[in-house]
Amino acid sequence: MSLEPQVLARELVAARAARAILAVPPSARDPAFDLPAAYAVEAELVRLRRAAGARTAGRKVGFASRALWRKFKLDTVLWARMYHDTVHAAHGAATLGLGGMIAPKIEPEIIFRLARAPRGNPADPAVVLEAVEWLALGFEVVDCPFPDWRFQPADFVAAFGLHAGLIVGEPMPVTPDMIPALVARLATAPVRLLKDGRVVAEGTGANVLGSPALCLGELAAGIARQPGAEPLAPGELIATGAMTDNQFIAPGESWTASVAGLGVPDLTLHTTA
Repeated sequence: MSLEPQVLARELVAARAARAILAVPPSARDPAFDLPAAYAVEAELVRLRRAAGARTAGRKVGFASRALWRKFKLDTVLWARMYHDTVHAAHGAATLGLGGMIAPKIEPEIIFRLARAPRGNPADPAVVLEAVEWLALGFEVVDCPFPDWRFQPADFVAAFGLHAGLIVGEPMPVTPDMIPALVARLATAPVRLLKDGRVVAEGTGANVLGSPALCLGELAAGIARQPGAEPLAPGELIATGAMTDNQFIAPGESWTASVAGLGVPDLTLHTTA
């Protein structure tokens, strides 16, 4: 029996509000629940949230790894909307209450704010960066409503992309003269994630499709190919995916991300109950 997008969207909204675990993911209930069906649910979630007064703030990217594409037979990144009530600006440091989240994790990411939708070759990072107003170091907090963090790509899309919050650090304007240097630095700048002052994960921008800029280009191209999808728009924030392995978080911790050579300051998040 197929899952109706409206019914499943209401179930997911209710589960999110109650911080409830969904024992059986949609893909396990209906083998035909695929990505087009999941994006239909995502569109219904947007409709419900907007009707309740929420505003969309941008999109978060998931599955930004070609190894995951091969594993799950994908041909592009996945995405879901973020909302103004889940996005928080930080000036070097911020505090976030985990508020009964089920099993939250943290991911250091590069955040872009769009001046316009990317145009031209999505595989050319310099062309993609021409559409960017500013970039910042950020933390995405993700939370999974499915047991043991086990889900399929379609479940990820339908469940708000697992998005629980976005902490956006100090923005750095992107000007045309900066773009040639940024192309290289976004791919190679080393990233460190520290918990209570101790390094727990390291990576680079290359971990997201070779560069956060290339991830943005792939997102724009994927949305353009998706029937009925709202195109990217000026002012949207784009969370481009985890540059290190994500890490479980709990109240009472201090997390810091740093990126060397990019020109953005470190970002620290303190977690509370």
